[in-house]
This record gives sequence, structure tokens and C-alpha cells, in this order.
Amino acid sequence: MGGEEAVPETKGVSVQLLATVDLGGEIEGMDGRQLRMRMVTIAPGGVFGPLHHHAGRPGTVYILQGTITDHRDGVATDYGPGVGWPEDRNTLHWLENRGTVPAVEVSVDIVGQPPQQ
Repeated sequence: MGGEEAVPETKGVSVQLLATVDLGGEIEGMDGRQLRMRMVTIAPGGVFGPLHHHAGRPGTVYILQGTITDHRDGVATDYGPGVGWPEDRNTLHWLENRGTVPAVEVSVDIVGQPPQQ
């Protein structure tokens, strides 16, 4: 039907890695996976895209400052400070900051570990 939403390119996003835990040494069967915590800042007018999924990369997000608009299934939902949302295998979304102040979130997810150098 052509109802797909046009997703803008990523812009105005900075990511700071706060901590990681090697899950292979913590939980049987989790070799090669890590628990990761990041602080993500989206500038006013910024976009955290492209459209992406969380299959194999579950997580949670908590908003510290500003408002983040989460676009899923054609619905835009605004989240402000003190709230958050889960990101599971069914999550397909992109984010933006429609506000006038930087939006800051803490994102915690499980990801594959980067190769050792």
C-alpha cells in the first residue's frame, strides 16, 4: 500500500560507552555476548536511525533529559525524563529529538562482543 514511513539519516547523535560486562564468564551459554551501557545524546533536530531492529540485541532505554520521539509501526510516541521503554526482538524503530534541548538517554543492551585486538 505504500504506507512506509520515510526515515531520515542519522544526524546529531553522540554515543558514550559507559560500561560493559563479558557475559560469557557470568552466564553459561552467553560466550561472545556482552552487557553494554551507553549514554546517547540526540541534539535538537537530531535523528538516531536508520530504521533498525533489536532481534538478538534486547535492551532497555531510560530518558535523563529532553524528549525523544520513538517511531514504531507508523506511531510516534514521545518519552520525557524519568521514563523509558523496552527494546525486544519485535522492536523495529527509529528515534528523533523534536525538542529545543539535547535529549539524553541511557541505553543498556546485550550485544555481540567486538573482536579482540
